[in-house]
Amino acid sequence: MMSPIDRREFLKQSGSLAAAAAILDVRRLVGGDVTTSNAAEFIAGKDRRLIVYNAKVGEIETPLELLRDHRLTPKELLFVRNNQVFPGSLTLKPGNLAGWKIELAGLVNSPRTINASELERLEQVEQELVLQCSGNSRSRFARAVKPDGVPWQNGAMGNVRFGGVRLRTVLDALDIRVASEAKFVAAEGHDTPDKPDAADFEHSLPLADALDRSLLALRMNGEPLPLAHGGPVRFVMPGYYATMNVKWLGRLRFEATESTNHHHVGRYRTPRKPIPPGSKFSSTIENSEPNWDMRIKSVVFAPLDGQKLPAGPTEIRGVAWNDGQAKLNAVEVSTDDGRTWQRTQLVAASSPFAWQHWKVTLPLTRGQQTIQCRAMDALGRKQPLDGTTDWNPAGYAWSGVDSVRVEVS
Repeated sequence: MMSPIDRREFLKQSGSLAAAAAILDVRRLVGGDVTTSNAAEFIAGKDRRLIVYNAKVGEIETPLELLRDHRLTPKELLFVRNNQVFPGSLTLKPGNLAGWKIELAGLVNSPRTINASELERLEQVEQELVLQCSGNSRSRFARAVKPDGVPWQNGAMGNVRFGGVRLRTVLDALDIRVASEAKFVAAEGHDTPDKPDAADFEHSLPLADALDRSLLALRMNGEPLPLAHGGPVRFVMPGYYATMNVKWLGRLRFEATESTNHHHVGRYRTPRKPIPPGSKFSSTIENSEPNWDMRIKSVVFAPLDGQKLPAGPTEIRGVAWNDGQAKLNAVEVSTDDGRTWQRTQLVAASSPFAWQHWKVTLPLTRGQQTIQCRAMDALGRKQPLDGTTDWNPAGYAWSGVDSVRVEVS
């Protein structure tokens, strides 16, 4: 029989070994150099233990053993996913508001360009939220057919607190009135494509949602917004996938129709109707949905996948969230392949857009055990047992039941 101290040390060491093995496996899968590919080498200030997929533009994932012990994800640990790179932005240093220009254009009574430093004089608000890449958990779709793109595990996400100025506050302060025919706002950054003939990155979002809750973010976790995470100004839409939270904000266009930009229509969309895994799909505005509202989701934080555990009562814990439009009613855990489910204890969050921690203690018997979790909300939405029913070639918006396999002895 292990003493409490020995047992804690055993769990800590076995969890660390499992996580380290997973990192090496992922890096080998994408061809990364496990001896030199560390985040700190090309994004100054990042933790070297983060998983590196692309050291050119920046595609970095947070191992769950680093992510799980923080209510607010530190900037050193937060994932990075860039489509383009703004010069000098591969650092956790803050951007400079002085001289940073933001254009307000389109269907407004008074188009103009403002200096971002003016935003500091307006009413400031804060919002805690889940920042999650559209492709987070993409590797799960490979249970059916491997999709395109980086094989993210569950760590292309974080829980952060953005601070800044509401878009509505900016418009009111400048006496800018948006025309009634405007239904969307398109956000562009100061970054540019790396090829002359490539489309510049932008997204458009429903104007009603943007006026209701979007921020021009200047801070993250109480500090000036790091350049690597979109500083000095990022367009932030709580409840939306991170791709819609446009970095290095340079222009907002108020328009009657949704953007036809390649990145908004040809990418970052999922089919409106299910398609067979492995089939081709060319997205259009008519046949697909943009990566706007995040789907309901939960993730097991402990134990880690592949961890070795002693038999007996075991605390299982993790986080859950949705798009913030309805209360999370429950998170359930199963240890018998979904035949029965046990409700967990949900810990209230400070924001409807933040993730909620959950935990439950269940007995585990000897042998291989699979632990599954699923969340459900007040609108009746819950995670499907088979997430591959939402398979799409780009591997976006995974929301299936999460599972980990452990060895109990």
